[in-house]
Amino acid sequence: MTDPLWTSGEISAATGGSLRGEWSVNGLSIDTRSLQKGDLFVPIKDVRDGHDFISAAFVAGAHATLSEHDLGGQNGVQVTDTLMALRDMALTARRRSKAVRIAVTGSVGKTSVKEMIYTLCAASGKSHKSLKSFNNHWGVPLMLAAMPRGSQYAVFEMGMNHTGELNDLSTLVQPDIGIITKIAPAHLAHFENVEAIANAKAEIFDGMAAGAKAILNADDDYFDLLSARAKSRGLQIISFGESQSADYRLENIHTTPQSVEALLQTPFGKGEMYMPLGGVHNALNGACAVAVCVSAGGAFDASLKTLSELKPLAGRGQVHHVTWAGKRLTLLDESYNANPTSMGAAISLLGAYRAAPRRLAVLGDMFELGKDELAHHAGLAAPLMDANVARVIVAGECMRALRGAMPRPMRGAWARDHLSALAALREEVMDGDVILFKGSNSMKLSYLVSTILAEGDTHAI
Repeated sequence: MTDPLWTSGEISAATGGSLRGEWSVNGLSIDTRSLQKGDLFVPIKDVRDGHDFISAAFVAGAHATLSEHDLGGQNGVQVTDTLMALRDMALTARRRSKAVRIAVTGSVGKTSVKEMIYTLCAASGKSHKSLKSFNNHWGVPLMLAAMPRGSQYAVFEMGMNHTGELNDLSTLVQPDIGIITKIAPAHLAHFENVEAIANAKAEIFDGMAAGAKAILNADDDYFDLLSARAKSRGLQIISFGESQSADYRLENIHTTPQSVEALLQTPFGKGEMYMPLGGVHNALNGACAVAVCVSAGGAFDASLKTLSELKPLAGRGQVHHVTWAGKRLTLLDESYNANPTSMGAAISLLGAYRAAPRRLAVLGDMFELGKDELAHHAGLAAPLMDANVARVIVAGECMRALRGAMPRPMRGAWARDHLSALAALREEVMDGDVILFKGSNSMKLSYLVSTILAEGDTHAI
């Protein structure tokens, strides 16, 4: 029989809270909509107060709850502050585990790299990962506290949009391996410049012990800054990229719309790397994941084999072939969030569909770009032209700047929101079109993809 994730006594001891009942839980949940039977419900005070959903949590199958209020007749632990109690549980989970703790941050590619690392590590031993993009002040402690007993590897995603956030999260997790995927102009609304973002990302090193490993992108403009910060903490630096100085060096990269091949040179020899994901950015993500897995004790050859079996994530490179509105279309779903760097990578991927009759893009606003946000949007015109994109539908106020910067023949409709964008696309599409969807999450361009798939008929190429 599998040991429970937590017993009531362990939670009471970890949090110093008042216990009611004897019970155990197999998981943790902050959301009654996704709660699994046997979970502990953790009511977080965010946009809404999770305490309002405790009754619903028990109806959904929760075994117990944390609560700042009187428990009445319900199983649980009463605490002063549920978020602090969750952090106390996270600390206990860390201390009782022998897992190699791996933390991923960066301006782009965090979730994709986290998923790649997890897949590679899972091929070597029992592994745990952050779900979805639970990477903030409550998401990281939730995922650390949810780490199963006996985990050999644990991969955590860490995000930030203010100075000090990563210092706090890294100190909590104390990573054995810390990764910065790439520094790019994301969250510029909260920082003076990109260098300030790099310094804030380098806070991931603050919770790491001397001798731990920092995995860095050798092609990054801020590699020297990041490596200096890592060295100041006594960390071992391992680099990846196309640079001649990279420890895990990519050579002879060949990419198609849905795959990438390269030679990966490493301190342990070289190997042929193949991934069923398009784009040079995915080759870099793969090299990073291999570097991490090998640094964590995995085998190089086995890591390359596992990479070759990867599946694209929803909103991050999934390709769908569908007949919709009477037209056969290819949908390139990159709808999960956006900044100028990830937009450029997605547009480059669209440009790889050279045999398509037309290439279209549906692009939504990129948020948190600060005072130069309109310039960042208008700057997408050049890569769109380089990719020979025929028409571009734009959604959101900031995207007006892009529409004005493009040649008139490229200017599709301007849409106020995702519903208007869908209506415009319905009128725009022609048979054989390849269509890219990309924008910040709040622009809801994923809705367009899901609606087209629901209304249309999917098929193989």
